[in-house]
Amino acid sequence: MHGIPNDLETTLSLALAARQPLIDADPKHESCFRLLNGFYEGCRELAIDIYAQTAVIHNYAKFPADGDRAVSIARQFIMINLPWIQAIVLKVRKGESPEAKNGILVYGEKVNTSVREHGVRYSIDLMMNRDASLYLDTRNLREWLIDNAKGKRVLNTFAYTGSLGVAAMAGGAEQVIQTDLSKKFLNVAKTSYTLNGYPINKKEFIAQDFFSVVKQYNKDGHPFDLIILDPPFFSKTGKGKVDLAEDIGRLINRLRPLVANGGQIIAINNALFVSGQEYKQQLEDLAGHRFVRIVEQIDVPFDFTGYEDTIVDEPVTDPRPFNHSTKIAVLEIWHKRKVGRGRDTSMVRSKK
Repeated sequence: MHGIPNDLETTLSLALAARQPLIDADPKHESCFRLLNGFYEGCRELAIDIYAQTAVIHNYAKFPADGDRAVSIARQFIMINLPWIQAIVLKVRKGESPEAKNGILVYGEKVNTSVREHGVRYSIDLMMNRDASLYLDTRNLREWLIDNAKGKRVLNTFAYTGSLGVAAMAGGAEQVIQTDLSKKFLNVAKTSYTLNGYPINKKEFIAQDFFSVVKQYNKDGHPFDLIILDPPFFSKTGKGKVDLAEDIGRLINRLRPLVANGGQIIAINNALFVSGQEYKQQLEDLAGHRFVRIVEQIDVPFDFTGYEDTIVDEPVTDPRPFNHSTKIAVLEIWHKRKVGRGRDTSMVRSKK
């Protein structure tokens, strides 16, 4: 087709066919999904995401020029086979400039600034950051929050642009605290609130270091029913260090005192080189103290992982029992309590 080499064109065609039901279910083209996960689906230097009527092409090649041919083919394929796409943004992971990494408009005149998912509007800023401002691998988690956050007091740590907190709001949460080190990212969350008609309480958007926020809420004495822990792979500030390859258990333990009895922590580990078994073992080590219980895992959607008939490459590390390197677990948290003068340390359910 129009001189596109058959190998990559075939890969793209198979990927598109597998995701056609997602497109058919959204005639207004307001949703978002991954069109190609090249790492698993046959072109490791390439990924393509769709945000409403804007396509985002990621050039992941170690040397960007090595990915130029694939990018060119992908751009032609999108314009021919997805005629409703109005703009294409190119992000070069190893780009020489911040602009190249954050994204450059290579087709069209205007990118989309919001998407709709599970009936909820999310603000996006596709060229604000190296990532595209809304993580597609946590779509099922956002649906889970819509279904499970009603009446709960929620703390969303490492909130980024706040989509998980927005989903909790959509699910009828009593209160959602969004915290991230970057005020710029939290402003995107505020726009999502506006899009959905949610009131904005500035005190519920905290642009501070994670460790400072945890310390403050430890003094507060008002526990949360649900805490979301979605940290970056690695970060370090003067207050503390995050290293998912080393141990997420330390972060979970910092949050446990902030959770009401019978409350939950959603713990996400997206470290590529941490296998599913390693992560599961870390969680089971916590659960061995019997005050933490693993109650559920939430899979990544198939458009992000690739489908059974489109996956051709093995992952770097085996994610099982999870289905992707983004490993999402729901933990139930309990606390010891002394009764009278005795030493009753049994687990006590929250009255909520």
